[in-house]
Amino acid sequence: MLSKNREPELFTIDGDCIQFNSNLTLKTIDGSHQTIKRILKNLTSEKVTLDLSQVVKMDSAGVVLIDEIRRNLSENQIAAELSGASPHIKQVLKTFSLPRAEIEEIERTGLFERLGRGAYHLKNETITDYLYIMADLAYWTFLGIFNRKSQRKGEFVNQSINIGVNALPLVGLISFLIGLVLALQSAAQLRQFGANIFIVDLVVIAMTAEMGPLLTAIMIAGRSGSAIASELASMKVAEELDALQTMALNPLRYLVVPKMLASIFTMPFLTLLADILGILGGMVVAYFYLDISPVSFYYRMADSLMFKDIITGIIKSLVFAGLIVQTSTFFGLSVRGGAVGVGKYTTKAVVISIFLVILSDSIMGLIFY
Repeated sequence: MLSKNREPELFTIDGDCIQFNSNLTLKTIDGSHQTIKRILKNLTSEKVTLDLSQVVKMDSAGVVLIDEIRRNLSENQIAAELSGASPHIKQVLKTFSLPRAEIEEIERTGLFERLGRGAYHLKNETITDYLYIMADLAYWTFLGIFNRKSQRKGEFVNQSINIGVNALPLVGLISFLIGLVLALQSAAQLRQFGANIFIVDLVVIAMTAEMGPLLTAIMIAGRSGSAIASELASMKVAEELDALQTMALNPLRYLVVPKMLASIFTMPFLTLLADILGILGGMVVAYFYLDISPVSFYYRMADSLMFKDIITGIIKSLVFAGLIVQTSTFFGLSVRGGAVGVGKYTTKAVVISIFLVILSDSIMGLIFY
């Protein structure tokens, strides 16, 4: 039980009840905070009622006083209950009271529980949403080949230039250097067995069937995939995608389909360029390091190169193009967290795109060979 204490100017303590006898305004409560704190320290009850039935007027200072009393009681493990407040006083309390943040205790879970929760989230949310976007994008892309009414005029050409033509210097330089390094590293081993001529087979088959499409896809994922993801994410954060839907424009059909068509159209050409320049890099090493003339290199390449390897690389490039645009679109539309989320989800788009490219390349390698 509480000890009886009387403060006629402001409140009365009777048992487990603190009854306020006057208006709670800046003028009436001035200097009473310390007195109230001293009294509250001596309370031993489990629950205290704050009776506001006699309070007719309350301002923000009174609300601060009530909040301070409730906070002090909470720190002493004492529950506080308001009673008798008129609708006007309740509205004042609701307007000026600071929201009380409830700190949730972090639940510590085991490794297997976290893995299970992540797998459940991956299966029921991420993969499902990804497949839905894949189905929509496949439908609108196929339809966009024959009907371009909802696309901006010249957008396909513009995206082809951005994704394909502007990537030519990067793809060409990296492919030439990879072909050169591949031949250089292999030449040291082949010279020990007098098998210099087989450097041609190694470089030609590796570049056309594997390295050409794979390197091109990785570079396009880092260059164009990040651009697609950041563009869509920025538009979603700025609510521009909602504006397109308000104007009866499908964001996938209006924004993504031209990018998908441009990627599918330009990736085979970029792959062929990567093949040619990679083989050219191998030819440079073969001439200067293994004394294989360009003519000998050419005739050996004609014997070792198969049309199947070229077609395999082109098919891989088409699959990679679809995966890059699809994954970038998914993460761009899934962004959360404002401007910080744009960078975060753009990074996710690039990383997951490269992962899916390598995974699909492994699967197609098992199928084709």
